[in-house]
Amino acid sequence: MSLNSKIEWTHSTWNPVTGCSKISLGCENCYAERMAKRLKAMENNTYKNGFKVTLHEELLEKPLKWRQPQMVFVNSMGDLFHEDVPVSFIFDTFKIMKQAEWHTFQVLTKRTKRLKELSKEIEWPKNVWIGVTIESEEYVSRLNDILDTDAYIKFISFEPLLSQIKNICFKGINWVIVGGESGPKSRTMKKEWVFDIYEQCKTDNIPFFFKQWGGFHKKKNGRLFQNKVWNEMPLI
Repeated sequence: MSLNSKIEWTHSTWNPVTGCSKISLGCENCYAERMAKRLKAMENNTYKNGFKVTLHEELLEKPLKWRQPQMVFVNSMGDLFHEDVPVSFIFDTFKIMKQAEWHTFQVLTKRTKRLKELSKEIEWPKNVWIGVTIESEEYVSRLNDILDTDAYIKFISFEPLLSQIKNICFKGINWVIVGGESGPKSRTMKKEWVFDIYEQCKTDNIPFFFKQWGGFHKKKNGRLFQNKVWNEMPLI
């Protein structure tokens, strides 16, 4: 739980679920897993289970206490649609997001099959955005699953971008984030991969957010693309 998040495309994070498990290439060097293990070693009670999927019912109503409107990233330390999260808890999370209508909630998942299965049972308030992580061409099919939802804003996070991805149909998508992997053992993101996605965003008039080049020294590598910082956001 954090106000004033360091994640460039949000204001705050809210983690009613922590912990996850690896399901694809982008999970290999998971930052959340590293952080959870570090916090457990520091005897942080929230992370007493390390990176095992853990529900935090005591945190569910936290956004209701934040009176200043926030852009809130939901479960930066896990995945709301993980198979170990009960359906009832997912629905409870959505109820809180609907109640806290002055905030905008950004839900990001790799588990789009479960999202699709539950989507028709979920009430999608306009202040809840749904996003999918696509790290390489192998996972482009995830896009179709979020398009089947009734979310008001749908977005793609190409982070960490691990391969060239060309000719994606962005119809129905409202926002695109691109970023390289950071931290130990980070894999390199090539400029031409970013450019391909940028060009398609410009062609399709999709807001483009460039998060970072990544690498072990991500601050040194910076956020400039085409000599510019790209912080475009969907129009609400």
